[in-house]
Amino acid sequence: MKSWTSPVVPTLPPLPEALQLHDTARGGLADVASRDGLGSLYVCGITPYDATHLGHANTYLQFDLLVRYWRACGLDVRYVQNVTDIDDPLLERAETTGVDWRVLAEDQTELFRTDMQALGVIAPDVYLGAVETIPDVVEDVEALVSHGVGYPVPVPAEDLPEGVAQAHDVYFDIAAAQARTGWRLGSVGAYDRGTMEELFPERGGDPDRPGKRDPLDPLLWRARRDGEPSWDGRSLGEGRPGWHIECSVIARRHLPAPFTVQGGGSDLRFPHHEFSAAHATAAEGLPLAESYVHTGMVGLDGEKMSKSRGNLVLVSRLRREGVDPQLIRVALLGQHWRHDWSWSDDLLDHAQVRMDRWNAALGRAPETHDGSPDVAEDLQYALHAALSMNLNAPAALDQLDLWASGQIAGGTGQDRVREVVAGLLGLRLG
Repeated sequence: MKSWTSPVVPTLPPLPEALQLHDTARGGLADVASRDGLGSLYVCGITPYDATHLGHANTYLQFDLLVRYWRACGLDVRYVQNVTDIDDPLLERAETTGVDWRVLAEDQTELFRTDMQALGVIAPDVYLGAVETIPDVVEDVEALVSHGVGYPVPVPAEDLPEGVAQAHDVYFDIAAAQARTGWRLGSVGAYDRGTMEELFPERGGDPDRPGKRDPLDPLLWRARRDGEPSWDGRSLGEGRPGWHIECSVIARRHLPAPFTVQGGGSDLRFPHHEFSAAHATAAEGLPLAESYVHTGMVGLDGEKMSKSRGNLVLVSRLRREGVDPQLIRVALLGQHWRHDWSWSDDLLDHAQVRMDRWNAALGRAPETHDGSPDVAEDLQYALHAALSMNLNAPAALDQLDLWASGQIAGGTGQDRVREVVAGLLGLRLG
């Protein structure tokens, strides 16, 4: 699957890697260090049945800062993202709208690409859809079954396609996986059993499915149903992947084991990240990731912004209304990634005031370096320090405000200032 065109990212004089991030699994700030000069990142992608809303944009923009930070430390970066281009919500939306599910998925994925490109988000190095990874999913589910951590559950007769006498879904056995590996239920999402039981049915789980060994056991492979798309599952039979296995499969094939950071919205803590990690560990005995980092939810009028509620502020709609994507970027960076927050159009007004102030300050600076102390160096250190402490983008923007008011000492060079701000924050001044 094709990605989008990345912005040009200036190469900055490298500063020491000194990153701390709030790790969900460890319950607090933790040192996040590259291994052998490589920062590796997996951010779970969209299910493309609706356009990019500001909750999506917030997540991908905040992890864009991580990629920029690592690059500014002189590190190599390996960034992987998926697209869940086959899943129940996509099929349901396609049926409701009368659009072929493949057309719907491609249209919405393309809109997402254009939104990300407009916002100046660096494209992932690997961008894969679930459909194109199905042969690898089959291989891994078969392996989990052979290890005794995947088991069949009969499909009810009324759900079988015409002419099919029997079929089985495949589920992940939590108890067997815990006995086989060091993974423990709750070790990634950091929820207790009661909270997980409450969240599971709300987030795509099926705790009441007859034949399951544990109500929380997640689906690995869904056998073919009448009217649903399906693929050759070899020994599994025709069907399609469960949700969590696709990210496990993609990450294992394209990133180190374990990779540095697993990222996504806080609604992915459980069940998605919990079970993606469990699948990978059960298959190979190695943790999926070293750190699990989750962004807060974006709301509107006091409620979480979500497709199910229909209270979406769409990036594409703002762009059609003439809003500069750079202002959207400033508005989003003004919110700390860990916190839940609510969108209002006032944030765009505030972003415009800040951009005007920064550009006015840039206009007062000499066009080239005049030999005096280099403000760009001072500014780079200030932004780097803010991002080092839990990717604190609001603090970084405050440093930019201080620079604009002349409170960050030093000198000169419009081009260098532009490079520092573009490299670390993805903002275009001037």
